[in-house]
Amino acid sequence: MSEKSVGFIGGGRIVRIMLQMLKRAGSLPATTVVSDPNLDAIAAFPQVFPGVRATTDNREAAAQDIVFLAVHPTVVPVVLPEIRDALKPDAILISLSPQPSIGHFKAMTGGFDRIVRLLPNAPSFVGAGYNPVVFSPALSEEEKKWLKELFGFFGSCPEVAEEKIPAYALLTAMGPTYFWFQIHELHKLAESFGLTYQDIQEAMFGMLGGTLRTYYMSQLPPERVMDLVSVKPLADMEESVREAYRTKLPALYEKIR
Repeated sequence: MSEKSVGFIGGGRIVRIMLQMLKRAGSLPATTVVSDPNLDAIAAFPQVFPGVRATTDNREAAAQDIVFLAVHPTVVPVVLPEIRDALKPDAILISLSPQPSIGHFKAMTGGFDRIVRLLPNAPSFVGAGYNPVVFSPALSEEEKKWLKELFGFFGSCPEVAEEKIPAYALLTAMGPTYFWFQIHELHKLAESFGLTYQDIQEAMFGMLGGTLRTYYMSQLPPERVMDLVSVKPLADMEESVREAYRTKLPALYEKIR
């Protein structure tokens, strides 16, 4: 990794997460450029991540060997025409967005086809991400192997069919947000009940891991699994939560597919 220069176009949360993990692993590239039109948003990067250069020039970031495109999907059609002439012929462009497709990327970059789609999620911050990846056919097996090793710093990176990326965006990329606020509230309550931080951490890891294993590995139908516990303190609120899932998520899926 240290032999390759890396550019990040966009300086938002996921870029901070990825840089932090590379720093922890001692694998932050010697040449790393982060661009963002709002320099204030990335001004602290060189102090937090020594050696990282912050700039407002997207073309400078795009001129590196490995280029991560970390912008909102609505901004992609604006940024790609701007940077396409700055891309090296042998560069690799890695999109972190749930859209557009590799075919659309190729069209918007004037035929550049060395493209990867990576869908990282927040647990990459601690190297425990679940980050589906799609490779363009233009990349060699050796390049794919090398990239998987790089992505391995962030967690697991299963290679998936491109048409499944929008579904994974809802399931894994946004998935932690469905549970974090509930975990936080339960943690605070457990503290108020007298448990220590370590008590709660151990119990939560065990309970949540066991909950998933029971749901997926017990060979019981979902209705039976959910009836294994007789006392359900939040039962009267379940339907409102289910309705939120049924209305919010399908609408968002249709928007990003």
